[in-house]
Amino acid sequence: MSLYTRSAVPRRVVPAVLGTLSVLSLLSALPAAAQPAHAGARAAAPPPRRATAAEARTDAYLRSVEDRPAALREFFRQLPKGGDLHNHLSGAVNTDYLIELAAEDGLCIDTATMTAVAPPCGTGTRPAADARTDRAFHDAIVRAWSMQDFPPDENGHDHFFDTFGKFGEVTWRHRGKLLAQVADTVVANNQSYLETMVTPASDGAKKLADTVGWDDDLAALHRKLVAGGKLDRLVADARKEADDGDAEFRATEHCGTSGARPACGLTVRWISQASRGSSPVRVFTQLDLGMRLAEADRRFVAVNLVQPEDGDSALQNYSLQMRMVGYLRTQYPKAHVTLHAGELWPGLVKPEALKFHIEEAVDVAHTERVGHGVDLVHEDDWQRTARTMAARQIAVEVPFSSNAQILGVKGAEHPFTTYRRYGVPVVLATDDPGVSRIDISHEYQYAAATYGLGYPELKDLARASLQYAFLPGASLWQGNPTARGYHPVAACRAERPGEPVRSAACRRLLDDSAKARLEWRQEAAFAAFERAHSRG
Repeated sequence: MSLYTRSAVPRRVVPAVLGTLSVLSLLSALPAAAQPAHAGARAAAPPPRRATAAEARTDAYLRSVEDRPAALREFFRQLPKGGDLHNHLSGAVNTDYLIELAAEDGLCIDTATMTAVAPPCGTGTRPAADARTDRAFHDAIVRAWSMQDFPPDENGHDHFFDTFGKFGEVTWRHRGKLLAQVADTVVANNQSYLETMVTPASDGAKKLADTVGWDDDLAALHRKLVAGGKLDRLVADARKEADDGDAEFRATEHCGTSGARPACGLTVRWISQASRGSSPVRVFTQLDLGMRLAEADRRFVAVNLVQPEDGDSALQNYSLQMRMVGYLRTQYPKAHVTLHAGELWPGLVKPEALKFHIEEAVDVAHTERVGHGVDLVHEDDWQRTARTMAARQIAVEVPFSSNAQILGVKGAEHPFTTYRRYGVPVVLATDDPGVSRIDISHEYQYAAATYGLGYPELKDLARASLQYAFLPGASLWQGNPTARGYHPVAACRAERPGEPVRSAACRRLLDDSAKARLEWRQEAAFAAFERAHSRG
C-alpha cells in the first residue's frame, strides 16, 4: 500500500523515502488537509514565467522519473541548490558521527536518559565507545539524539528540542570537525554556500552580562558593555574560537594538500545566535557581541535568536527582544539580522501569542529574513505583514521537515503557497538536518511533490537561496527577482553561463562581488545540469 495518496494539493513528483531518511521523511510527506484554512484570503498570484527550451526538457525528464525512486532521488541530489541559510551547526551534524566523536573523546552515556556525560563512566552509564560494537545501544542513542523512528502520531516538539541537551557534551568540543561533516553533506547535495549558527564566546558573554546587570535603558546597557573594551575582548575571544575551528576544519578536510576534500571550496559564513530563553541581560549581551563581531570579522554576518519560541521566558520577553534587535541595528548598521519568528501553531501557545511575532520581527526588529514564519495567517493583519515582506524583499526561510516534526504543520496547512502568492521571497532550508535525519535534497523533493513544483520553479527557489544570502557585493540579478523574475543585470545580460565572460563590465562585477560570483557559478551549474537531464 502506498503511503502517498493524492489530495487537493497538486502533486507531480513522488518522493523517495527509503534508506537513511527513514520514518521522519514520511512524516513530512504525508498528505495534509484538502484545503488550507486561509484559502479564502488570497493575493493575486504572479503568472508563471516562461521556461527556456532546456528548462522544459529538464522538466520533462523530471516527470519521466516520477515513478523511479532512485533516479528521482539522484535528480534532486544533483540539482544545484545554492545555499542553506537556516542551519544550526550542532543540530546539523549526522547523529552517527556525533556518536563516533563521543567515543573518540571517551565520553559516557547515561543509560536512563541517553545523555552524553564526561568521564569517568560510573554507575548508570556506559562508555559511548560501546556503541561501536553494540548495535542496539547505538540505535537507542540515535533515537534519543534525533527524530529517527519517532512515532508520527505523537507530538515531536519536546523530543526535538530535548535532543540538544542529550548530545551537547559532544558538540561544544569540536566546532571544526562538526563543520567538516556538515560541509561534506552540503557539498554532496550540490550546494555552494552555507550560513550556519553558533554561539560565540558563550561563557564569556554570560559572565559579562551577569557582571554588568540589567538596565531598562538599552543605550545605557550598550555603553556599559563596551566601556573599557569589555565587549571587544569578547570579540577577540570569539575570533580566536573561529580561528581554532577553521584550523580543525582545514586539518579534517586536508585543505591545502593534494588530498583536499571538495568541502574545502565551500563558502561558509557564521551567524551568531542568542538563546531567547535566557535572562534579558544575557540575550542583549549575546546580540550585542554578535553584531559587533559581524562588523569586525567577515566570517560572521548576522545574529539570530534561537530556542523554542513558545518557552515561557521567550514569550514573556518577545517584544523586549525585538526592541533589543531594533536598537542594536542603529549601532551596527553593517551587521545583518535574521530571526526565528512565527515558529508557533494553535494549541502550542495561547491565541494572543499568535497575533504579532512575525509582525514585530519585521516592523520593530527590522529583520532581513524570517525563520519558519509558520503562523503567518494567524497573526493580526497578516496580509499587511506579507505585503511588507514582499516590498522589502524580506525572505522567509522554510525548513519543511522540522516544521512537520516540531509543529505538526505540513502540506496545505503550511503557509508556503501563501508567501509565494504575496510575492514574499522563499528559500528552502534544513534547520537541524542531523536531528531531523534529512538533507536539503529531501526538502526540495518534498516541495516538488507536495506543491506541484516543476523544474523552473525549483530552479528559482535555488536562485533565491543565494539572492537573499548575507553575501557581500551586488547581485547578478536586476531589481526584485521575486517579483520580476531572474534577469541578469545589463553588464552580464549577453553572457552565457559556463562560457568565458567577454564583457569587461561583467568581469568587474564578478571580481568585485562575492554574491555575483556564486550566483554566476550556479548559473553555470544549471546549464550543465540541464544538458545532462534534457530529453529530445
